[in-house]
Amino acid sequence: MRKLLIGLLITGSLCLTCAPRSAIAGSGEVAAGVVGGLAVGTLFGAAVASPRYYQPAPVYVAPAPVYVAPECYWTRGSPVWDGYRGIWYRPRIQVCD
Repeated sequence: MRKLLIGLLITGSLCLTCAPRSAIAGSGEVAAGVVGGLAVGTLFGAAVASPRYYQPAPVYVAPAPVYVAPECYWTRGSPVWDGYRGIWYRPRIQVCD
């Protein structure tokens, strides 16, 4: 039934546009039709193209906990006797808090 109605509507509109008319430039009837058609088409297109639903609000998700390694640094340790070289020296040691 729907296809029949659409076919009749298209056939009727083609018959109206193909009817013989005299080629006389009127008083702006064509321009008014074009402008009106564009306006109505724009309104109809905007109404049809709008989304059918609103998007849900974004959900906040807390990030997963991350392991943070302790801060480490290098420093000089306590003096140690080096018997091979025969000197006291302070070795570098790594300290992690």
